[in-house]
Amino acid sequence: MLFIKVPDMNDSLSNLSIDGKECLLRFTYNERYDYWSFGLYKAENEPVIAMTRIVPNFPIFHYYTDVAIPDGVFGCLSDREIVGRQAFNNKTAEFIYIPNTELEG
Repeated sequence: MLFIKVPDMNDSLSNLSIDGKECLLRFTYNERYDYWSFGLYKAENEPVIAMTRIVPNFPIFHYYTDVAIPDGVFGCLSDREIVGRQAFNNKTAEFIYIPNTELEG
């Protein structure tokens, strides 16, 4: 399991190597409706999956298929129903990636 730090910014892009692939992760906070979105981009800023709302304890890309998506599950772990602006800072939520090889075991 890989714990991914969500930057303390309303909109951010981060480089990360996942399963040997360079990816850009985009986190965006929607202040009006108090929720976070997550997007996955190829290294050239080309979207694989643009912005998807982060819902706690549910695989973010569950309904998506694309060969460019790393072979695993992105998600948010939290005991709260809503992941607000400070949730990742105050550790009431954590953003994770779990490779499928770990899920199979």
